[in-house]
Amino acid sequence: MDTQPIPEEDDPEFDRPSKSQKKRDMDALQDMGVELAALSPERLNRIEMPDALRAALRDAQRITQNGAKKRQRQYIGKLMRDVDVGPIKAALDEVKGISAAAKAEQHRLERLRAQLMESEEVLGDIARQHPGADLQHLRQLRRNALKEQQLGKPPRAYRELFRLLRELQSQATEDTEFTEENP
Repeated sequence: MDTQPIPEEDDPEFDRPSKSQKKRDMDALQDMGVELAALSPERLNRIEMPDALRAALRDAQRITQNGAKKRQRQYIGKLMRDVDVGPIKAALDEVKGISAAAKAEQHRLERLRAQLMESEEVLGDIARQHPGADLQHLRQLRRNALKEQQLGKPPRAYRELFRLLRELQSQATEDTEFTEENP
């Protein structure tokens, strides 16, 4: 009679994840649900997900009692078990600025802002890329940002200039997506 122990990887009893691993996976889904519920409604609408999950997330944003929040978090985790979380995770990473594409886009916008601060001629490039841009407002923000730098004031206009460039880029991206969907 052979009494040697069977290695765990060969034992059919260990073919599936452990109970602890399943629990960690469910907690991760619940945590992702909490992150989604913390997003603004506009950002939440941009992420592809089933309608039931979207409704549960909206409900979670309205709930204020701790016990109800916990139950809603568990419900969201349950709904997310049946959803492909890859695209949702990628969208969350992009919102948080973790994705490489989001970082690259942010760096591109920062370079554009720096070029605009150096020379007003960059406004022509912006006007070609974004025909609906308010060039007068961009010029005014540039002048204010330069004045803030000279006087050593906090960079309010400098930050506002970045926000405006980011809005222009997101509008251009949305317009491109709309035209691709509706040829």
